[in-house]
Amino acid sequence: MAAVSGAATGGTPPVAARPPTKRDPLLQRIRSSVWANEHHLWGWGGRISAAAPFVALVLTVLVLAFKAWPAVKVNGAHFLIGTDWKPGSTYGAVTYTNGVPHPLGVSYGAWPVIVGTLESSGIALLIALPISVGAAFALTERLPRWIAEILRYAVEILAGVPSVLIGLWGALTLGPLLANDVYPFIANHVPDVAGFSYLKGPVGHGEGLLTSGIVLALMIIPIIASTTRTLFAQVPPLPKEGGEALGMTDWEVGRRITIPWVRSGIIGATVLGLGRALGETIAVAMVSGSLLATISPNVYGTMGTIAATLVTQLDSAFVDGTGFEVRTLAELAVVLVLVLLVVNILARFIIRRTGNLSVPLGVGV
Repeated sequence: MAAVSGAATGGTPPVAARPPTKRDPLLQRIRSSVWANEHHLWGWGGRISAAAPFVALVLTVLVLAFKAWPAVKVNGAHFLIGTDWKPGSTYGAVTYTNGVPHPLGVSYGAWPVIVGTLESSGIALLIALPISVGAAFALTERLPRWIAEILRYAVEILAGVPSVLIGLWGALTLGPLLANDVYPFIANHVPDVAGFSYLKGPVGHGEGLLTSGIVLALMIIPIIASTTRTLFAQVPPLPKEGGEALGMTDWEVGRRITIPWVRSGIIGATVLGLGRALGETIAVAMVSGSLLATISPNVYGTMGTIAATLVTQLDSAFVDGTGFEVRTLAELAVVLVLVLLVVNILARFIIRRTGNLSVPLGVGV
C-alpha cells in the first residue's frame, strides 16, 4: 500500500540493496594471514627493533677495527703513551713496517688528546651535575607551575641548539670574556698551596681546557636536567609528605628521600651527559685550541680531544697517499669507543653498588 501511494503521489520508489562487492582474493588472503599471525609479527618486529642498535654498533666497531688494524701494527703500544703527532714526509719515499706502507718518519701518539678528552669532560661534569640536579629539583619542587613550565621549555630549547652555534659563541664571546675578566682574577687570587697550582699561570686568550669544559657543561646540562626532572616528578608524594610530617626541612626531604629514590636514574642521566661530552667535536674544536701533542700545563692552556682531532685532521689526512694517517685516525676512533665502553661499565658498576647501599624511605610500602 505504501509503494502504491508513493507511486501515486510521485514519490521516489525505494532503492534496492546493492549486492556486496567481491574483495580481491589475494588481498583478502594477505589480510587474513596478517591477522592470524599478528602476535608473531609483533614479536619479531620487537626483536628486530631491539637488535638493530646493537647490530649497528657492532658493525661500526668492526669497520673501524678493520680500518685501524694496519695502523695498530705500525704504531704499537707507543700510540697510547706517545706525545708526538708527526705525519712524516708525505712527499718522500714510502717505507714499509710489518708489510704496511706509510710515509717515512711517521710517529703518532694519542696520549695528549686522551688526557684532554678526560680532563675537559671531567670539568664539564663537575660544573653540570650540581647545576642540573639543582635545576631539576627547583622545577619540580620549589617554583610555581607556570614559571617551571617556561623554564622547562627553555631547557629543552637549549638542548636543541646546534653545537656549532655554541662553539661559535664560546670562541667569539665567552672565551675572550673569561680570559679578560675572570681567569686573571682566579689565577692571581688562588692560594699558593699544593693542589691549586693548576689554577695559576698564563691565562691565554680564551681558548683552552677550562673554556672547553664550560662549553661542554653548557651542552650537557639540558640532558641531565631534563632527565632528572622527569625522575623527580615520578617520586610518589607520600614519602615526601611523611618526611615533612616528621619535621624534615625541604633540603632534608630532597637529600634523604627524593634524591636517593632516583639515585640510579641520576647516575644514568650523568652517563648520558658524559657520553655527549666525550664525543663532542665541533664545539670543542672551536674553543680548545686543537693542539695534538701538548698536554695543557694549567687549566687555561690549549689542548685537544679525541673527537676534535678526528674532525680537524681528517681533511689533511687524505694528503697521505698511503692512507696511513686515515688508518691512524680510525685507530684513534677505536680508542674513543673503548673510553666510552669503560665509562659505561664503570657507571653500571656504580649503579649496582649504590642501588644496594640503602633503601629510600617509602620503598616497598
